[in-house]
Amino acid sequence: MTDWIKILPTPLSVAEADQFVIDPAAGGICVFAGTTRAETSADGRELVALDYEAYPEMATRQLQELAARTRDRWPVLKLAILHRTGRVAVGEASVVIAVSTGHRKEAFEACRFIIDELKRDVAIWKKEVWQSGDTSWVNSL
Repeated sequence: MTDWIKILPTPLSVAEADQFVIDPAAGGICVFAGTTRAETSADGRELVALDYEAYPEMATRQLQELAARTRDRWPVLKLAILHRTGRVAVGEASVVIAVSTGHRKEAFEACRFIIDELKRDVAIWKKEVWQSGDTSWVNSL
């Protein structure tokens, strides 16, 4: 298996994604973890988490298509695209992408392409959860 693509309701492991893409022919492995960051709204509310919702069948198909488009552009050996659903607290990973290629430049470019396209096109949505209990949907662009 050269692709690991999953939408999971459980915590994501950066180490497992990194291990998955190891290949003897790899000269470059790039791993990206998108995490929930602490922030304060303009009106002083503290962010405590992000809630992610997905249309799993559609999002999985879109991630598979994204993997194929990535492979068309770069000589990817292995890749992992993992996305979390449900509540993701500050400091936790909501997305993990790992890519191995023969050279580092291609690994960096492919990883960046995947996260940018994922945020733009995949049927996954996030809602901010504030300390006050208020929530607000986020436009990921």
